[in-house]
Amino acid sequence: MMRVTGAVALSAALALSAAACGGSDKKSGSGDTVTIGFMGDLTGENSGIVIPPKQGAQMAIDAYNATNPKTKITLKTYDSQGKGEQAVPLAKQAITKDKVVGMIGPAFSGESAQVGPVLEEGKIPSVSPSATNAALGTHGWKYWHRIVANDNVQGAGIGGFITRGLKAKNVFIIDDQSEYGKPLAATVKDTVTKGGASVKTGAIDPQGSDFSAAVNQAKGANPDAIFFGGYYAAAGKLVKQLREAGVKARFLSGDGSLDKGLAKGAGGANADGSVIGCPCLIDPTGKASEASKTFSTAYKAKFNADTAIYSAEGYDAATAFIEAIKAGNTDTDKINAYLGKIDVPGVSKQIKFSPTGEPAAADVYVYQIKGDTLPLLGKASEATVS
Repeated sequence: MMRVTGAVALSAALALSAAACGGSDKKSGSGDTVTIGFMGDLTGENSGIVIPPKQGAQMAIDAYNATNPKTKITLKTYDSQGKGEQAVPLAKQAITKDKVVGMIGPAFSGESAQVGPVLEEGKIPSVSPSATNAALGTHGWKYWHRIVANDNVQGAGIGGFITRGLKAKNVFIIDDQSEYGKPLAATVKDTVTKGGASVKTGAIDPQGSDFSAAVNQAKGANPDAIFFGGYYAAAGKLVKQLREAGVKARFLSGDGSLDKGLAKGAGGANADGSVIGCPCLIDPTGKASEASKTFSTAYKAKFNADTAIYSAEGYDAATAFIEAIKAGNTDTDKINAYLGKIDVPGVSKQIKFSPTGEPAAADVYVYQIKGDTLPLLGKASEATVS
């Protein structure tokens, strides 16, 4: 939970225009503008969970530039569509041509695994607002950071909620076989097993349209709860097919499914009551902190949209770079050194990293689908659901 003082810096953002500043090809502080990149799926089928952090980052940078600082920041976007084969050449372009001094992202875990070595070799500090694969923090990368807790933390939080909050005794777990979904599902499985539940598992190909094999397996298991490790585009189709097959078990998923697109893909009411866990904070009413409410109000005014998954984390990732640059660091190594010691209030949490680039704060929250809304239930360790 962040300190309320973080809200003060947000107040000026309400009056900002949406205009971005001009470009730059400088890699260090030799001029009066530096470039920060943002990389992720901005036009693909799962872009709904990447556009919000991109807008959060833009909001923070616009607010900073509006103070007329000595060094302004340009945010340059790189649309990888979440694909490593597109992300790698874009990262090389960002380093060699665009001379970025930092990268917000990549957004997804798979592309992060492929882009990480490229940014490391180029000595470009990065802060991902949303890549949660636990293995990303084990490579010994010196320039890599993330603002969000990893899937070991997320999976344990969601698994604990399943056995504690739902009191589920029979759980069916499905994954999409991705670098994100499969290990997340494995952690949930381990956690619910330790919590006393019996578990059966299945898998789907998210690029397919017929999930009948996994649906039939789930139906045969007659579970109290079903957890899916994957993204919302596939989750929506999966829920729809489960309900059409008569499976009424509570549906749960992780942060990759925290988007209104899940309910849309499920056919509306089919998704009602589903619970989505996330190591992210979406809190427009200020349930967790007043700063969350202030941020949400400013975000709505700027983008005419409600805060969504990783909006706040995108803002905080950008804030980490802004604080480094405000302190006079425009060289990539100096920015990276600053990130290693940063300790300031953010919107989603205190912005502080461990020596391995992991966030110091690691809360997991749960949200419940109600129509086309995703209201916050609370922390996974405390929340209950009817």
